[in-house]
Order: sequence, then structure tokens, then C-alpha cells
Amino acid sequence: MKIGVDIGGTKIRAGLIAENGEVLKSVKAPCPNKEGKLAVLDFIAGLIDGLFTDEVNAIGVGVPAIVDDKGVVHECVNIPSWDAVDVKGYMEGRFNVPVSVRNDCNCYALGVKSSELGRGYQDVVGITLGTGVGSGIVINGQLYLGQNSCAGEIGEIPFRDKNYEYYCSSHFFKTRGTSGKDAADAADAGDPQAITLWKEFGANVADLLMVVMLAYSPQAIFLGGSLSQAFPYFEQAMRERLQAFPYKKVLDLIDIHAMDDPDIILAGAVA
Repeated sequence: MKIGVDIGGTKIRAGLIAENGEVLKSVKAPCPNKEGKLAVLDFIAGLIDGLFTDEVNAIGVGVPAIVDDKGVVHECVNIPSWDAVDVKGYMEGRFNVPVSVRNDCNCYALGVKSSELGRGYQDVVGITLGTGVGSGIVINGQLYLGQNSCAGEIGEIPFRDKNYEYYCSSHFFKTRGTSGKDAADAADAGDPQAITLWKEFGANVADLLMVVMLAYSPQAIFLGGSLSQAFPYFEQAMRERLQAFPYKKVLDLIDIHAMDDPDIILAGAVA
């Protein structure tokens, strides 16, 4: 068995995972993101302690940050004290099992690739739409990282007067005086302004997907993150805007799915 950990800015989730990828047991707790480096590491280790048994032979950690090939975390977005933190070394020293540390979006991509639906594809891009925009890239069944696991930071690509993250994440809703959750609730109640807002968001997401399709031409794109839960509100506008893609054959062949299962990143962390 293995233990997967998903470190977010507001909460941390850890799960005990069977060899078939099933999450047998999980725990979650608010992330002490204002604490110092060691305090956060100790807190995470405490969650792992609660799941650890003699049968655990590996630990995988997903974190919203740049991770180098030694498992050192750099520039963690939501934990200010985490700059150049040797997460791999600390956890291996404490638990005496191999530890892998990856960017959380890479864990998402590996998780969807190993899912029942994802196993049918060799080339996949997983995109998370939430507080920010991130992605993980799987080519020929293998995760593509680039230097310092920085490949896939598509949210930073310039778009209009800002970047794609500004228009395809929670920032989009904040600039309009609402949140993704409130906009989804309003659309569910039939609010025409909220419905129009989601259509605009869907068109923005389509523009982002066209960049991904031109850069990687994957067989499938999976959308995760909190905003993907509102896929029914923006899917139609997204697909209508995608008709502007210049290569119709590519567009006809690609599959686009929304999948925001909280177990995906945990499974991907140990994949």
C-alpha cells in the first residue's frame, strides 16, 4: 500500500491507497499555511502518521509549487514559508520509505491517466481550473515535466491584457464581484446574468484549450479543479467557441472531459 498527500493552500488531504489505486481511507485538515517550514512539514507528517502501517511501502506528495528533480519544493504558491524545502528528504528520513514529490497538477494528470476513463489514452493533458490554472502533460503514457517540473504552466501564458489564469480561474469571477460557487448557485436558480457570465467563462476556457491543442495535440483533455464542477454551465459555450479552431480533424478527434474527484490527485501522487 501507499500513502498519497495533496497539499493545498487551505487544506491538506492524505489517503491510504491500495495497489489498484483505490483510496481505502483518507483524512483532511486545514493547512497551517502561515506557519514556518518545519511546522508545516511536522503537521503533514502527523497526518501521514495516522495512516501509516507496516504495509506502506511508498509515499507520494502533490504540492502547488515548482519541484526539482531532488524533491525540493520551490515557490509554493499558498505556503509563504515554503521556498527551497526538502520535502522528499524530510519525509524519507521520518518514515524510511521512498517518497516522490510532484507538482499537484502533474499528480492530477497522472491520476486521470490511471483512471478507468483515462487508461484508454496515451496522450493526455490535465488542466485544473480553480484558484489558479495549472496543467500536467502525459505523452506516450509518461509524464512530461520539463526543467524543474515547470512544463505545463499554461496559466502564465499572456492572454488579452493579463494571462490565461486571470480569465480562466477564480480571478475571473472575483473581478466581477462574485465567486465561482456563488455564480454556479445563481445559474442554478436561473439568474440570466450568472448564465451569461458562465458563457463568457466557457469561451475563455476554449481559447485556453486551443493553445493546449496547438502545443500538444493530445488525445484527451481532462478538466479538474473546483470550477470544473460547473462544467454544465460553461460546456456549451466552450464547445461553440472551439469551432474556431483551425484544424477541424484535430478538433473532431479530441475528447474533453470534466473530472473533479478528490481522490484523483491522491492516486496520481503515488502513480
